[in-house]
Order: sequence, then structure tokens, then C-alpha cells
Amino acid sequence: MAIKLIVFLPLLAAIIAGLGNRALGNIPAKVITTGALFVSCALSWPIFLSFLGGDTQAFVVPVLDWVRSGDLNFNWALSVDTLTAVMLVVVTTVSALVHLYSWGYMDEDPDQPRFFAYLSLFTFAMLMLVTADNLVQMFFGWEGVGLASYLLIGFWFKKPSANAAAIKAFVVNRVGDLGFMLGIFGTFLVFGTVSIPEILAAAPAMAGSTIGFLGMRFDTMTILCLLLFIGAMGKSAQLGLHTWLPDAMEGPTPVSALIHAATMVTAGVFMVCRLSPMFETSETALAVVTFVGAATALFAATVGLVQTDIKRVIAYSTCSQLGYMFFATGVGAYGAAMFHLFTHAFFKALLFLGAGSVIHAMHHEQDMRYYGGLKKEIPLTFWAMLAGTLAITGVGIIHIGAIPALGFAGFFSKDAIIEAAYASGTEMGSIAFFVGVTAALLTSFYSWRLMFLTFWGKPRWIESEHIQHSVHKTPETAEDSTGGYHPHESPLTMLIPLGVLAMGAIFAGFVFHHAFIDAEQGAAFWNGSIAFDEHLMHAIHEVPYWVKLSSTFAMLIGLGTAFYMYMRGEGRPQALANQFRGLYQFFFNKWYFDELYDLIFVKPAFWFGRLFWKRGDQQTIDRFGPDGAATLVSYGSKVAGRLQTGYLYSYALVMLLGLVAAITWVMVR
Repeated sequence: MAIKLIVFLPLLAAIIAGLGNRALGNIPAKVITTGALFVSCALSWPIFLSFLGGDTQAFVVPVLDWVRSGDLNFNWALSVDTLTAVMLVVVTTVSALVHLYSWGYMDEDPDQPRFFAYLSLFTFAMLMLVTADNLVQMFFGWEGVGLASYLLIGFWFKKPSANAAAIKAFVVNRVGDLGFMLGIFGTFLVFGTVSIPEILAAAPAMAGSTIGFLGMRFDTMTILCLLLFIGAMGKSAQLGLHTWLPDAMEGPTPVSALIHAATMVTAGVFMVCRLSPMFETSETALAVVTFVGAATALFAATVGLVQTDIKRVIAYSTCSQLGYMFFATGVGAYGAAMFHLFTHAFFKALLFLGAGSVIHAMHHEQDMRYYGGLKKEIPLTFWAMLAGTLAITGVGIIHIGAIPALGFAGFFSKDAIIEAAYASGTEMGSIAFFVGVTAALLTSFYSWRLMFLTFWGKPRWIESEHIQHSVHKTPETAEDSTGGYHPHESPLTMLIPLGVLAMGAIFAGFVFHHAFIDAEQGAAFWNGSIAFDEHLMHAIHEVPYWVKLSSTFAMLIGLGTAFYMYMRGEGRPQALANQFRGLYQFFFNKWYFDELYDLIFVKPAFWFGRLFWKRGDQQTIDRFGPDGAATLVSYGSKVAGRLQTGYLYSYALVMLLGLVAAITWVMVR
């Protein structure tokens, strides 16, 4: 019963708030949706802790009979194992806190019931995805989060940029979802079922088999896994299908936190881990996953170095961290990937909501160049974001002798991924290791750059006419004794979620790392819900100390460089950008992926659209179809009109001629 409440309470709340809308009112809609999420969250944690303690075994709760069509038979059922329990905690906790945070952030928006209904609908779809017992049910949740993301990204539908971003997210994800659908069709073709447990049980026996396609033979499991992974690339914004993710920042900041931290973007990682026994049967597929993940981690980190929009920096950070998770799955460290997903949910939601608190204080200004000196103005937000920054950069002390490892969340989870890549012993794993260390350095730099530009240095918003115009002289700012104005701290509804998430960013790694990635405890904890490699998890503890220290050194180099550039040398960043203008523009323009896609796909699509519209539809179909027929009828009516003289003898003559013609025809016959 508890699992049904966890899943369906958000749906019920979304229906009530959505249908009631303004007739229901802001407060009731917020109370219903937020209350439902906190109940789901409260029910999820005991399930997770019971799996953590080894007191619970996997179970399935049937909901209803769904499809009976020939060989295709499956029910709607809620499957709960360790992997599901982890995702339940992540999704409901972050979503509940985002709901509460939105009370303050969206307080002035006139469409609050609609916004909260969309949030709850999003959460329900994600819960459907993670509790799926079969691939069709997973696809239902998969498309549900796609729909809800479209609604949320384009929530401010009067903004053309928001509508464009929503459409872009929807279209790009359809590309990935086509691969996912083909993967599901192929899986059913090969295994004769869409039941996930049955597929995973039969997968090892299919290793080495081939399947015919286009007159050629291909490795069956490689094709299936690559098709499924294309779906993961779209949903989790991996290199090539990543372009929608930064534009998703057009939605309200709570939406960014929900999409980037706990729901949509983690769906791809979850899917690969859920189907890990399938991926384990194909070394080629795992190599592709490793390469794409490592490339994404590096690409997104380089772009994050030069962005000036505070939300876009964190967005590209999300893209990079997802790359870490994927190359962890590629080297077989599924437990480490899920551990990083777990910790990332806390510190990334914290960073996004902290950025929202800064934006709220600065009257919705998102350009970090107009910040500075906010440490004294919004101290609680500062400390929360500092905790998130320490977590994402991986600050901590490695285990030496009797000294236990201590550190923030990212120190345990991200370092485990880097060490697993090295310990895998494969060529692709070695590449992923060096890319991971490099990305860690870049992550440290752009994270501390964000902190220095926002909270330290002189308050540039005081001297800037741009920010003065938007921030000053509003009821949201407090007047000081000099007659000027200063940004204000956020309300409690926004600060409480920041405090809770900060606790997760600080302690989640230290408290849970043994359960997730320890060789023995991890095997007992996951209990077959993923392909947990005990030997690999044991090997990460045996890697050389320089490997363990590599990410820490990278973090320190990134911190030192950011400090030197932004705290000890005014003008140095601009001078460096001018010196390497081409590289700077390459990073700033996101490796020109959008421009490339615009040239290859968008412009040709518009050209063909105009061709079919102008030449095909208007000049051919309309001209010779409805327009042509209308013209012919009009001309015929004019000719017929001339014959209507109104004289009786004219009509008699016509009748006589007709009679003669008829008699002549009969005689000839």
C-alpha cells in the first residue's frame, strides 16, 4: 500500500491542482501538492532504510492488467528493489523540497496552481519510470517526464525564448526516444517479452549471438544496447543530444533544480543501471558508453568555464557530472554511478536552488558579472552554496592508515568513479580516468569562479546602471541609511530546503559510501538489482595513492587558478580571453554545436518546409485542386449565365435543337 501512495499521491495532487487551478486558489493548490510530496517522501525513506539494513527483499505490487495482444502480455505493476528504493528517495526528497522552495520563489506568479500541478505531474512520471516492471511501463514514464519537462520549461509561455527552449527540449528528446523505442522493439523481437526480470535473466545466454539487418549480421546485444543507450543520451543530455539542456534554463529555477538534480536527466543513467546485465554482455556497447560519458564530461566542463549566466554554469556542470556517471557504467562500476547519482541529487539541487536564491535577491538578474560582494548581503545563501561547491569539487581527506576518509559528498562518489576507471584496467577506462581528472580540475575552476564572482570582491551591482535599474527601487529590496538599496535574503520557504540539501551535500557521501560501493557491503545492499562487480569495487581500494590523490590535486589546482584569476588580478580573465580569443569563442559558443545543427538540420528542414508549402501545397495542390476546381466552376457559371437570356423563343430553339439531336442519334444507332 505504501508504494502505491508514494507513486499515485503526486498524480492525485496534480489532477486536483490542475483542474481546480485558479478556482481552487494558490494556497490550497500549494498545500495539496506540497503535502502529497512530503507524504511520498516520508514513506520512501523507510523503504530505502529497510533495504539498507538488509531487512527487505525485492517485491512487486500489481496495479492492474494492462495489455494482452498476441505474444505481447504485461501488467501495470510497481517493482521495488534496492535500485528503485534509491531512486524513490532521490526523486521524492528533492521534489518535496523543490515544492516547498517554490512557495517563496513563485510567490508573485499569477499561475501558481498550474505550476505546482506540473511539478507534481513531473514527479509522478518519474516515479512511474523508476518503479517500472517492464519496458513499456518504463517508456510510459520516460515520455511522461518528457511531456512534463516541455510544460515546465515553457511555463512562462508569453516569453518566445521559453517556448523555443521547450520545443527544442521536446524535439531533441524525440530523437533519442526513437532509438529507445527501436531498442524496446528489438528487445521484444529477440526475447519475446518486455518484462525486465525475464529479459535480464535471459540476456547472458544471448551473448555472442547475431541478428540480421539490411542484409548484414550484427551482434544482437550490441545493437540492442546501443539503441537503448541512444535513448539515454537524449534524456540525460550526453554529447550530441545535449543541446536542449542549457536552454532548459528558460524555465523557473525550481524547474531547473528538479530536471537537473533528481528526475529527467538521471533517467538515462537509471535505465542503463537497471539493464546493466544486458550491457555486460557487449564490450563494444560498454566501450561506447564509456567514450560518450568521458567526452561529455570534458566537453561540458570546458563550456562551463566561460559562461556568465549563473544557471547555465550549473547546467553545464550537470551535463559534465552525468558524463561521469555514464563512464562509470561503461567501466562496469554501476554502484559508483548510482552513488554519484545519489549524492549529485543533493548538491546539484542545492546549487540550483542556491542560484535561485541569488537571482531572487538580485531581482531576477542572472549575469554573474553584475554580482559581487553578496556574501554579506545574503549570508545564509552563501553558506549553502559554499557547501554545494565543496561537495561538487570533491573536497576531502583520503583514507591513510588509521585515519578514515572524511569529506563532502562528491569526494566519495566522484573519486570512486575516477578510481574505478583506473582500476578497470581497460584502454577505454584509462582514457576515462585521465579525462575524469581533467574534468575535475575544470569543475573546480568554474565552481569556484562562480563563488568568487558572486559572493566575493567588490559589489559590482552598486556601480552598474544595468543592475541598478532592475534591483533598486523595488519593494523587494531593503533601504540602508545612505539612501541606497541592497539585495535581501530569501524567505524561510526557500532557505529551509537549502539547509536540508546542505546537510545532504555534507554528509551523504560519508554516511552511505560503504553501502553503495564497498565490495562486500555493496554486494549485499544491491542484492542483484544491478550488475555489481565486487572485484572492481575491491580494486578501487587498491589503486596507487597517486591515483587517489589525483582528483584532490586537480581540485586544488582549479581552486588556486580561480583564486588567482578572480581574487588577485582584476582584468586577468579578460586579458586571457583576448590572448586566446579563438579558444575562448569556441568554448563560449558551446563548441558551435547549435550552429552546426542549425546548418545541417534546421535550415534544410525550413527549406524543405517552404518548398512543400509554396511549390507543393500552394502552387500545385491548391492550384490544380480546390483552387482549380473553384476557378473552373466560376468560369462555367459565367458561360452558363450568358445562355440565360430570359426569352421564351430562345429556350424553345434550344429545346428544338436538342430534340433534333436526340432523334438523329437514335436514327444513327
